[in-house]
Amino acid sequence: MDLGRILFFGGLFLVVVGAIVLRFPNLLSWFGKLPGDFRIEGDRISLFIPLTSMILVSVIMSIGISLMAKLLSWR
Repeated sequence: MDLGRILFFGGLFLVVVGAIVLRFPNLLSWFGKLPGDFRIEGDRISLFIPLTSMILVSVIMSIGISLMAKLLSWR
């Protein structure tokens, strides 16, 4: 396991995603407004529980980590 390669490609991925989000800010405007993201607002308090959005993030990260493991031949 080469930690330097992992950190390099992980950082490169974050830079690319950050550049895309900065260039196209409306690309992810739907995130946080999915069915299953609960928003409860009262007179004095508001509560936001992004359940579906976090499940989606978890699935995408699991797929990404799995692909990275296969590309870097960890297994």
